[in-house]
Amino acid sequence: MYYPFFMKNFVLFLFLMFSLSGNAQQLDKLDVRQIEGNIRFSPQEEMVFGNLMVQFKIKKATDSIYLDAHHFELLPQKNPSIKISATSDKIWLVGNFKPQKEYSVRLEYEAKPKQTLYFVGWNNEGSNQIWTQGQGKYTSHWLPSIDDVNDKIEFDLNYTVPKDYQVIANGKLEKIEKQKENHTYFFDMQNPMSSYLVAVIVGKYEVHKKTSASGKELFLYIEPQDAEHLTSTYRYSKRMFDFLENEIGVPFPWQNYKQVPVRDFLYAGMENTTATVFSNQFVVDEIGFTDKNYINVNAHELAHQWFGDLVTETSSEHHWLQEGFATYYALLVEKEIFGEDYYYHKLYQTAEQLKALSDSGKGEALLNPKASSLTFYQKGAWALHILNEKIGRENFRKGVKNYLEKYAYQNVSTDDFLAEMEKVTQQDLSDFKRDWLQQSAFQTEDVYNSFKNSSFMMELLHIKSLAKLSFSDKKEALSQALDFPVNDYIGQEAVFQLASENIDETYPLYQKAFESNNIYVRQAIAASVRKIPRKLKTNYETLLEDDSYLTKEYALYNLWMNFEEDRISYLEKTQGIEGFSDKNIELLHLTLSLVTPNYKNTEKPKLFEKLSSYTQTQYDYSIRQKAFEYLYQLNQFSPQNYKDLLEASAHSVWRFRSFARQMLDELWKDAQHQQAFKNLLGEVEEEHQNYVRRK
Repeated sequence: MYYPFFMKNFVLFLFLMFSLSGNAQQLDKLDVRQIEGNIRFSPQEEMVFGNLMVQFKIKKATDSIYLDAHHFELLPQKNPSIKISATSDKIWLVGNFKPQKEYSVRLEYEAKPKQTLYFVGWNNEGSNQIWTQGQGKYTSHWLPSIDDVNDKIEFDLNYTVPKDYQVIANGKLEKIEKQKENHTYFFDMQNPMSSYLVAVIVGKYEVHKKTSASGKELFLYIEPQDAEHLTSTYRYSKRMFDFLENEIGVPFPWQNYKQVPVRDFLYAGMENTTATVFSNQFVVDEIGFTDKNYINVNAHELAHQWFGDLVTETSSEHHWLQEGFATYYALLVEKEIFGEDYYYHKLYQTAEQLKALSDSGKGEALLNPKASSLTFYQKGAWALHILNEKIGRENFRKGVKNYLEKYAYQNVSTDDFLAEMEKVTQQDLSDFKRDWLQQSAFQTEDVYNSFKNSSFMMELLHIKSLAKLSFSDKKEALSQALDFPVNDYIGQEAVFQLASENIDETYPLYQKAFESNNIYVRQAIAASVRKIPRKLKTNYETLLEDDSYLTKEYALYNLWMNFEEDRISYLEKTQGIEGFSDKNIELLHLTLSLVTPNYKNTEKPKLFEKLSSYTQTQYDYSIRQKAFEYLYQLNQFSPQNYKDLLEASAHSVWRFRSFARQMLDELWKDAQHQQAFKNLLGEVEEEHQNYVRRK
């Protein structure tokens, strides 16, 4: 509700509001120092209630300032010297503000956020969670703040939630006050941060605590049903923390570090200050770790605690200072854990992508504020790799250390970074800036010269260069590539080159590849051999036993397609295997079981019911999407599936939302499906009716 003050001031306020709202930022006159107070959640209503004290300093005399706040309803305010009101995207403060003076104002409000703060599972049988994703400038959808990375604020917040739930948030948990129905968690931050890095997660978790070599507390959270996956999910977490502190040379800049998996997260992970949130799709068991682990995301978000959280870009032109650095240091972590070949192979993969972009005329400069993620992340990492080689590891490390220490808790530009590197090296880095930061073309000559430092890369490039040769001309080289012990990447490349050749000629090499017992080489066979020759049948069947859910999935499907007479035995052998968190093998197994004649005929209604149930809202969107895909292939949908698809068309995860809308478009072409959707109009929420009504 809006509470006007004196009518004559209200007219003046409207004038000020509309005349100033076009300003992109107001940091030349306002410095918000601290925001503290209570946030209370009402999960069933999907609402947030705030009672905050905002402390700020005025830089220049003014009669009005604002905080960013989207669709907030202010409650009666008690600030006699400052008049307060809200518009659709701001809270305005009007008063006689004097320069170099500090003020404080109390704000009480309620809001029902349309984004940024997500209530997941509270109206169904899934995991009940609340989590935030404020990347960029979106925290103001649930917390009054400043939508500009250049104003760093100390946030000291406490959160009130239903008593059976935990809260994980920025800073150190000081205490928990327990009321009859609710508990309040009090957090303290010692240093300021940009508003987009504020985070809160509410859910039911078990926590495992570790201590770094430097004495920092590390908190690893896991949902109770996934407790047995804690070790495989968080493998190497302490090791990478210790490695980065040592490699960067600057102690971890915050009080502690927490990591929390959540359901239906919008991205892979997010580096909120002291609290990384990541997708529960990276919660894996020992087998899942082989193909889909959390290592890279874990290292990337941890590196951001220095690069992005401690020092923050001044504008998107310098976004590579966050994403390029986090990507590069994550690569260094992986190099430490998995070895130099792994490191160079990942560089090679991204170099191929960047070269293709550049060759197509779509290359982007790193200092282009509208560049793609591929540029900011991968080209940024490549630029740092090249710079490291150019100036030497010790100079690089010293320059980075000086840069972080000089600009700690401040905002930075590319020139700030380069200046520190030039001081250390006494070199002019203008050529590096031109070639790697300002040019859109990818510097392939520099890349190739870098690869010359790796004997592995030179061997891999040699094997790749054989791709267009006849099999007879490369047979010996491919055979040598499969000699024991087989390199993961060179062995895979050799297998991929066998796929288009005559099986009578390649059979001995396939035998060699199968017998290598290299899980990735065998996975390459599963992925590349879709039409399985009889000669390979027995060996190919052994892939069902590999400790890789990707290999099992490829092998089950390809064997089922190729050997009709043995379909039932393949299904029996893979019965009960769930696979990754998206249930990739279970869902495939259910689908194949439904279309296999004479297999569990009396159980088929139950099998369909189980497959069909996975589209419901209590499941993660990744599970739901796979279930929809298989039901579409079967062309069978229950009334509940139609409802679930309509709900998915308004889902918060844009990839899933887009998928659902595309499937709706396809189904709408069929009169039977079309009528099924029309029949549901009275049974689904209004926002989920929009698609049908538009049609």
